[in-house]
Amino acid sequence: MLLVRINICMNKFFATVRVRGQFLRTAVFADSSLHARLILEYQFGFGSVVLQPVKTVNANEQYTPLQEIISAIKPLTPQQARLDTLKKQKDVASQNLKAERERQKITKAQQQLRISSMKKSAA
Repeated sequence: MLLVRINICMNKFFATVRVRGQFLRTAVFADSSLHARLILEYQFGFGSVVLQPVKTVNANEQYTPLQEIISAIKPLTPQQARLDTLKKQKDVASQNLKAERERQKITKAQQQLRISSMKKSAA
């Protein structure tokens, strides 16, 4: 029986990915740059790779594994979700109220300007 030993060597690629709006640099082991990009897009979502993966020359280059940076977000309980929704609705309502008051002030000031300019032109 003949045993053949195949030595598969994976290359280390560095890439910048977008996770929750932040740009993070991470590493992936793959055969090619395209393979590294596909692995990262599968893991972090389509379009998350910001910069094309680049093969590393320096083996001692530092990176932070994303698993150490990203922590799981606990889902809200129904009660917490309801409170969170009500808070957001309150904030939106107060912003709308403030905007409406500003619009009314502007309208009133414009009317006063029209009246005063009409009085000046009549005199």
